[in-house]
Amino acid sequence: MRDTLTLIGIESSCDDTAAAIVRDGPGGRQILANVVLGQTSLHADFGGVVPEIAARAHAERVDGCVAQVMRDAGLRFADLDGVAVTAGPGLIGGVLAGVMCAKGITAATGLPLIGVNHLAGHALTPRLTDGVDFPYIMLLVSGGHCQFLRVDGPQDFVRLGGSIDDAPGEAFDKVAKILGLPQPGGPMVEAEAVRGNPKRFALPRPLMDRPGCDMSFSGLKTAVLRARDGVIAQKGGLMRADRADLCAGFQAAVVDVFTEKSRRALDASPVATFAVAGGVAANQAIRGALETVCTVQGVRFLAPPLALCTDNAAMIAWAGVERFRAGGRDDLTLSARPRWPLDQSTPALLGSGKKGAKL
Repeated sequence: MRDTLTLIGIESSCDDTAAAIVRDGPGGRQILANVVLGQTSLHADFGGVVPEIAARAHAERVDGCVAQVMRDAGLRFADLDGVAVTAGPGLIGGVLAGVMCAKGITAATGLPLIGVNHLAGHALTPRLTDGVDFPYIMLLVSGGHCQFLRVDGPQDFVRLGGSIDDAPGEAFDKVAKILGLPQPGGPMVEAEAVRGNPKRFALPRPLMDRPGCDMSFSGLKTAVLRARDGVIAQKGGLMRADRADLCAGFQAAVVDVFTEKSRRALDASPVATFAVAGGVAANQAIRGALETVCTVQGVRFLAPPLALCTDNAAMIAWAGVERFRAGGRDDLTLSARPRWPLDQSTPALLGSGKKGAKL
């Protein structure tokens, strides 16, 4: 195998169409080009991502996204060593659009095809950005996923705990909708929380009274709804200060849960490095609290650059490099998978359906 590998990555699991080219070799790891085409404006009127709209947008944009990243990197397909693509989990229409594009490239060029688990892309990001050695703990926290993982190798993950219902990013979006804030909700709630009093409303910290690292955010979201309704019933409406206080209280509850559960994860599985990735990792209050936990525990804390927190193809290309070096290859029978847990040995948190375990 060549010492230097250059892979293109394609990501289309939710509402961002992305392509990137990553090079790994004796000179280090480089992101040669990285393109992300968002869909926020397409879903703005619906209060969340509409799968059918997302899938159509991916199908329309993915070819152009690949062409753009190749131009940006100044490369031809002959300069690449492989094609990595998100094969799941995610919204099946979007995942399928990316997989079919990658298959087309490999069929036309003969390049190896590497199917990548989207969650592995997030979990391996610290390897791309900081060259972290195995093992380390990753808190993967996004709009659709939330779990603590001990990362022992490129394809070796142990889930230590996770959300048993809503992902935190989903909860942020729903709270924003409850309070009349625009989408995406995470940044809006964070901005409002800066102006609020986090102690005004007595919001719950779910599952804090139970051992382990599992979390729950559905009840917290419902508590915000009830607190909002109480304010409206008392005042006849919701003032700006009320909304800010509710955002601050909600965010503080999420921070407290993450703080305690992260401490437990580190106690249960001592490692030298704790990392966080996923869209919610962009929240500065959450980052600051996790960094404090790590300082107290004497553990190195890592968070990726903000551009690599949300869905992107650089992480998919890098996960492809890791799998490629481990001998992983796929052929044109590669399937798009809506569900694909990283830890195959631990029972799924959310149960299973006809298409397999959800998380």
